[in-house]
Amino acid sequence: MSLPPMDDDRDFEHSSLSGSFSRGGETVDVEIYRYAGTQDPWQLVVVDLSSGRPTAWAQTFATDQEAYAAFTAMVEADGMAPFTGVAPPLRH
Repeated sequence: MSLPPMDDDRDFEHSSLSGSFSRGGETVDVEIYRYAGTQDPWQLVVVDLSSGRPTAWAQTFATDQEAYAAFTAMVEADGMAPFTGVAPPLRH
């Protein structure tokens, strides 16, 4: 996924749900934002703090809660590997 285009002349409103998220020793920065002063849909980008690599959702969300739920659903289904590139250890 690629980052959505950003307009440098506009301010962004960040959701209170944005911030660091850690699991299994891996930490990412969850950014949920939209243009300030609008009712535009929310956008979701997750940044791996160790590499700086962003993962952006192509879809937008009606609410910041829906964006955060999409992020947590992916973590529950696939762990942190989609964001960090680190595969979890195999368990036997």
